[in-house]
Amino acid sequence: METTLPIINLDLFLSQDQTSPDVVQECKKAADALIVYGALLVQDSRVSEDDNDRFLDLLEDYFAQSETELKKDERPELGYQIGVTLENTEKPKCAVDEPCLRIIERLAPEERPLDITAHNPDPKCRFFWKMNRVTPPYKTEYPNLNAPNVVPDEFKDTWEATLETWGNMMKNSVSSLAEMAALGLDLPRTTFTDAGRYGPHLLAPTASDLTKYGKQDTILAGFHSDLNFLTIHGRSRYPGLHIWARNTGKKIAVKFPPRSAGRFLLVQAGKQLEHISGGLIRAGFHEVVVNASTVQTLNERKAIYAHRPSIRISSTFFWHLSSDYDLKPIPSLAERAKAYHNNQLGQEDDQRVYEPMKVGEQVLRELRHIALLA
Repeated sequence: METTLPIINLDLFLSQDQTSPDVVQECKKAADALIVYGALLVQDSRVSEDDNDRFLDLLEDYFAQSETELKKDERPELGYQIGVTLENTEKPKCAVDEPCLRIIERLAPEERPLDITAHNPDPKCRFFWKMNRVTPPYKTEYPNLNAPNVVPDEFKDTWEATLETWGNMMKNSVSSLAEMAALGLDLPRTTFTDAGRYGPHLLAPTASDLTKYGKQDTILAGFHSDLNFLTIHGRSRYPGLHIWARNTGKKIAVKFPPRSAGRFLLVQAGKQLEHISGGLIRAGFHEVVVNASTVQTLNERKAIYAHRPSIRISSTFFWHLSSDYDLKPIPSLAERAKAYHNNQLGQEDDQRVYEPMKVGEQVLRELRHIALLA
C-alpha cells in the first residue's frame, strides 16, 4: 500500500478562532504529523499556481545561462548563503556522518537511498534569496548570514518581483504552519514565529540540468536533512523527491494532489526544529534523484515544450530561527521526547545531545559539514 502524507487544512486555521474544536484538532494533527512523519502537506487557498509557474519559468531561464554568467552571482566568501551555488559544490553530509550512515544501514535494503558513500558533490545548482526585511533591534553576531541579496544583471527587471511574490506566498504558509505546530504541541501560538522573527529566511530554488544529469538513478541531491527550522516546497515540474517517514522507515515518493483538488505545499521538519523540541520532532531525511517518473516526465516535456530548458527546478523555501536566538530544547518537549519510543527507523536509539548554542553557530557548523564554508 502506498504511503501518503497527512494533509493539514491551513484554510481552516486561518478562518476560525484558535480555540474552536476543529482548529484545536487540526493543530494537533499538524504537530503529530511532524512527530510521526517529519513532513506533511498543507492546503492553502492563498497559493497561486500561476505565480509558481512564473517563478519556475524564470529560474529555468536563469540556470540555462553559461557557467561564466552564473559565476558572477557566486558569493563563496559568505558560505554561499546568498546568490548562486554552482553544481558539484555542496556535499551530502550523510556520506561521512556516522549516525546518518547507521540510519541508512538499519533501513530495509529496498527502502535505502541511492548510494552516497563516494561523497561526491551534488550535481545541482542553487540560488539563495533572502526573504526577511525585518532588521533586528540589535547588532547581529552573524552578519555573513544576514548579507544583502544578489540580483542577476540579465534578469534585473523581473527578478525581485517574481521571487518576492512567490517567496512571500510560501513564507506566509510556513509561518502559519509554525503557529499551528506550536499550538498542537501545547505551546503559545507565537512560540516559533517569535523565535524566527529576524531569521534569515531563504527562497532557495535548486536546479538540475536533466540534459546532463537525466539518466535514471542519478543522484541530484544526496540523502540528507535540512539545517533550518521548516522547509516548504511548491510543485516541481519533475518528480524525483523521496522522503523517509520516521515511524516506518519507508521511502515515500512525494506526490502532490492534482491541481483540481486544491492548492498544496509540502513542509518538512529541519534540524533547528529537532533541536528546540529536544528530538521529539526529528529533521526529515530526503533525497532528489532521477527515477523512472522523472525520465518519463522529461521525455513528455521535451515533446511538448521543445523550446524550454530541460532543467528541474525545486520551488523551495527555508524558514529559519533568528541567527542570535539561543537554541536549546524547550523543557516540556524534551520530556515528551524521552517518552517517545519508536525506533523502527533506527533514529531513536542513538544518544543525541542538543547542547545550547546560538542559531547562527548551529548554521555555521552545518555549513562546514556540507563543504559550503571552510
